[in-house]
Amino acid sequence: MTTVSGDWLTSAGAQSVLAMLEDSGYSAYAVGGCVRNALLDVAVADVDISTNARPQTVIELAKKAGLRSVPTGVDHGTVTVVAEGEGYEVTTFRADIETDGRRAVVQFSDDIGQDAIRRDFTMNALYADRRGLVLDPLGGLPDLRARHLRFIEDADLRIREDYLRILRFFRFFAWFGDPEAGMDADALAAIAGNLDGLSQLSRERVGSEMIKLLSAADPVMAVAVMEQTGVLMQILPGAVSRSLGPLILHETTLSLAPNALRRLAVMGFSDGPSLRLSKAQQRQLDLYRSLIGATEPPKVIAYRHGAKVATEAIALQAASFEHPLTLPDVPSLQAAASFRFPVIAADLMPEISGAALGRTLKHLENLWIASDFTLGKEALLALRGEG
Repeated sequence: MTTVSGDWLTSAGAQSVLAMLEDSGYSAYAVGGCVRNALLDVAVADVDISTNARPQTVIELAKKAGLRSVPTGVDHGTVTVVAEGEGYEVTTFRADIETDGRRAVVQFSDDIGQDAIRRDFTMNALYADRRGLVLDPLGGLPDLRARHLRFIEDADLRIREDYLRILRFFRFFAWFGDPEAGMDADALAAIAGNLDGLSQLSRERVGSEMIKLLSAADPVMAVAVMEQTGVLMQILPGAVSRSLGPLILHETTLSLAPNALRRLAVMGFSDGPSLRLSKAQQRQLDLYRSLIGATEPPKVIAYRHGAKVATEAIALQAASFEHPLTLPDVPSLQAAASFRFPVIAADLMPEISGAALGRTLKHLENLWIASDFTLGKEALLALRGEG
């Protein structure tokens, strides 16, 4: 008997939803990522619940229990029940009766085995009741303990049901797989045979998966195999994995937290719109790309963008150009980040105005930087006519 524990299992919200269903005679289990993560002692973000109660029944039970329900995906069996301020997706056991590589037509079921078999990987087909007792219909526990990521039954069939599972395979391997044991051979063969299916995926889904994958502590092996199998070229044209490993080593040395955009940049990728990145993410990606080729010293980068960005620039440049990592002078970078250019526009007006004002300010700032930030306001103003 395997049991699981975790904050989510003892939370009032999760317990109230599970009890709402169980006390009315229905099966109710937390399922998927929350069970997997709890068994691995990894933080849990969301708690999904699986039940043999039909969606309308879930809505009625929630009303009786004084809980709010939202029919977020009722045609596919999902109702979100809000308890203690948290939303819990409650989904009826179901079986796929038709798939097209992106969407599935489902029918509801009373069989937890049918529900389990439609999922992607054995380690994600784990269920736990309100007491923490784990149900393992498909033998996922041994795979989870071995950190062996394996498709449920026929890998080729699972992929053709939803081609996003190709990217999910690499994402889950990056987070939960065992690099020393390598990747499942059947999975890789099925992936290689279904590359064309990646073109069916929306760019939003691709972007979301890649950001999650590259946020793992060490996605090097996952990305390298994506490159070897042709997946990387399909979804991120022009990106290469060569500099990713060195960057991650430097990140560790410099105590930089994982950052997907920094890692995209070192892979040579800059087309954020193709991944439907937000404008803020695209600006960050552009900054990282510019830092790789920047010729300004770290102290100047710290002045312009902050000490952390200057440290990131050191890591990006060392990884990209394959030269030894130079440890930053952290106090110097922190001091530079606090510097303020001593001249303002009002100091030059009305003698200088219009476009000339901007040019002069830029010229004086360059002189100030070239002096290692030592020239004072009066000295700089004395040089204002030299631009």
